[in-house]
Parts: sequence; structure tokens; C-alpha cells
Amino acid sequence: MLTRRTSRRDYLKLMAAGMAAAPVSIAQDAEKAQAATAITAPPRHEQRIQWWQQAKFGMFIHWGLYSLIGRHEWAMEVEGIPVRQYELLAKHFTPKPNAARDWARLAKAAGQKYMVMTTKHHEGFCNFNTRLTDYCASKQGPGRDLVREFVEAARAEGLHVGFYYSLMDWHHPDGARCATDEAARQRFVAYTHGLIRELMTNYGKIDILWYDVDWPLTPEQWESQKMNDMVFELQPDIIVNNRNGLPGDFSTPEQEVRAADKGRAWETCMTLNGSWGYHKADDNWKSPKTVVNNLITCAQGGGNYLLNIGPKPDGSVPEESIEILQTVGKWTHQNGAAIYGSERTDFPWHPYAGFTRRGNSIYAHVKNWPGHTPAEQWLSFYQPPSVISFGGFRTKVNSVRMLVGDKPLAFTQDDLSLRITGLSAIAPDQPATVIAIECDGEPVMDRDSVRKNRPRFNVGVSNS
Repeated sequence: MLTRRTSRRDYLKLMAAGMAAAPVSIAQDAEKAQAATAITAPPRHEQRIQWWQQAKFGMFIHWGLYSLIGRHEWAMEVEGIPVRQYELLAKHFTPKPNAARDWARLAKAAGQKYMVMTTKHHEGFCNFNTRLTDYCASKQGPGRDLVREFVEAARAEGLHVGFYYSLMDWHHPDGARCATDEAARQRFVAYTHGLIRELMTNYGKIDILWYDVDWPLTPEQWESQKMNDMVFELQPDIIVNNRNGLPGDFSTPEQEVRAADKGRAWETCMTLNGSWGYHKADDNWKSPKTVVNNLITCAQGGGNYLLNIGPKPDGSVPEESIEILQTVGKWTHQNGAAIYGSERTDFPWHPYAGFTRRGNSIYAHVKNWPGHTPAEQWLSFYQPPSVISFGGFRTKVNSVRMLVGDKPLAFTQDDLSLRITGLSAIAPDQPATVIAIECDGEPVMDRDSVRKNRPRFNVGVSNS
């Protein structure tokens, strides 16, 4: 059983309650953070979210003043840096022109279909041009609108555009006292709605609004319904997440793959190392295999995978991130048919494969290629060498082939299993080999049927 990592939202809730963070067990088909909220998506949900559910894979970008510090995006709070001292960073934030072009090219090379950038993180600095504060990119060190550069870069590569916006603000004078001072709340909510209005007005069509951290107000205090109504009025086709306290169009498990209930859209957001923003000492990089496995698991559960990069202060992407995403891209460009546009697949856990589905086709993503084992010489009467076997495969199979190369594969099927034979001892593809299985109906795998119906003999039972 996996344990749930503490997310940013969880951390804030625990601080507010004066408690220490504790692991929470994962229920695969539940989003515990939204258990008390009726999951009712905004109007026209199915039409608006269709492209996103086909896309499956996106790039998250965390970039701001914290990138100059290079010690995690929460540096201002966890290190207790005074506001006036932190503000000095804004004059020294001088990224190279159009850094976002490299991000967009990298996202496309990785097989990612959309990008979500931090327009304002918790530190309160706006990466865009705004009339509501001087604490923004166009009036500080950059001297230009970094969000506009991002939008233009994403569109140039044919990618959908998303804006991250942190409701929590460590810089604004009303950002904390709004919880207890009604006049401060009204000022801060007006400021927040005003910034969101600018983002929804000044950049053409925007595809995603990704709220974050609604501390310290309730949805009613944020006037979240009014906020969403404004967003949909300005951007009728946009989708919004659930982090302004309303259900929104999709749920957002963080740093873990946790499927929502059937019928509920969801997206796992995850870092490439252990940090969202640039952290020069964080070398806890995920391998390309881990990234691909996470992508497969998200797709199997009917969800999306939003994978983060944390650019350096000048906007360049850490070399480790580039290498990982380029390797992932080689796999997605060959095996994308088994990911993009796939449907939720309620197949049980398997020790060496994950499964995605398109209609009557099931794709077995063999992550841990079984190869030959010494036991096969004793099992050869049942299972000849170079076999992959899926117990409890109940639907009649018409054909089996390698996805890459379209090579037909031999197979046998009975009441116990589907057995694919004549395979090589070494995996044909890395980090996962995809086998396409065409069925004559909706694919069903029921391993309980193996446990219940497998013939049993009188082993160890006396006949006397």
C-alpha cells in the first residue's frame, strides 16, 4: 500500500490546525480532500474538457523570484525572509529573452500536449504585466511580460495554454489579515479577482486555469463562484481545477497517482526531482522509466499527468530535466497510440504490466519484461519459454501484435489466461514495451475467476 505525500494544500491545513503532518492511506477511487464537497462540474463540462482528456500529458512550469535563490519555491516562508528583503530579488530577475521557446520545444519533444505556467506563485510576484501592482515582471528586472512570451511560445509549438495562479499571497499586505479583517478581505478579494480578470482578458484564448492554495479564506470569502463565473464569461471554453474551493472541472492529486471516482476528471501533478521551483542542490531526479510508468498509470486510471520543470533564473532548463524528457519523448512518439485518447481501464494490478484501452483494444505496457527464468525448465509443460501470461483475461482475443513495428504475435487463450508466446528474452523497447491486444468486445480481466475456478487436485490428501 502506498502512502500519500503531504501536498502544499495539506501542509497549510495542518499548520492552520496546529497539527503535525501524518501519512494518509490512498484509496484508489477516492479524492479524500474533496470528500465533503459534492462533485458537480461547471456547465458544458464534457464539451470543454474533451481535448484535455485526449491529451493525457502536460508540462508544469514553476518559475519566479525563488528561482534566483535556488533553494525551493517555498524559500521565502521556510527561511523566514522578510518581505522588504525578498522584494530586492525582483530587480535582479533578468531572464534571457524568450526562454519559454525552449520550454515549448522541450514539451513537444517529450510528447506533452499542453503547458501550465506559474503566473503568480505564493511569493506574490506577477510574471505578467498588470495595472494592479508594481510587483510584476514588466515593471521590475525583466522589463517585459513573461507570461506573454510563454503564451506565444506554447502556441508556436501547437500546445494548449494553461495559467497557474496562487490565491495565497505572502507579499500583499492583506494576504494574511484578510482572514480576520473584513475590509482587508474585500480589498484582497478585489485585487485577486482583478488579476485573474487581466489574465483572462489580455492573452487571447486560454485553455486551463489552475488555481492553487486557497489559504486563508473559505470559498464563500474568496467569492469563488463569482470568480469562476467571471472566468467562464471571459473564456467560455476554458477548464478550471478544484483548488479555489469549488469542484471545478477536474481534481488535482499532488505528487502521487490517485484516481478519482469514475466519471470524475483528474490530473496528477508531480515534480521531476523533489522541488517545484529551481533547487540547485536537489538531485533526487526521477528516471525516464519512472516518468513513463507514472504516465501509463495515470492513463490507465483515466487521468492526466502534469510533470513539472523548474527553470533556472535565466529561464534555461536544468540539463537533467532535458535529458529525462527527451528520453521520455522517444518513447511517447513511438507508443503514443496507447496513451493519447485512451480510456479508463479497470484492470487489476499486475506485477510487470500496466494497461490502457481504446474501445475493444487493450494495450499491455510491459514495464518489467519477464524474459527467461530458471523455473521455466520445470514449468515448460505448461508455460514454454518466452511467454507473457495474463491470468483472468475473460474477453475473446482476436489478435495480438507489437505496437512498435506492428509485428503479429502468437497467442493461446483458455478459461485461465491469455498467453503470448515466441517473445524475446530481452525487452524489445524501453522503458516499457507495448503489446496491442484486439478483442471482440470490451476487454475484461477478472483474476478472481482464476482463484475460484482453477482446477484443484488432491495434493496432500490421502486416498485411503
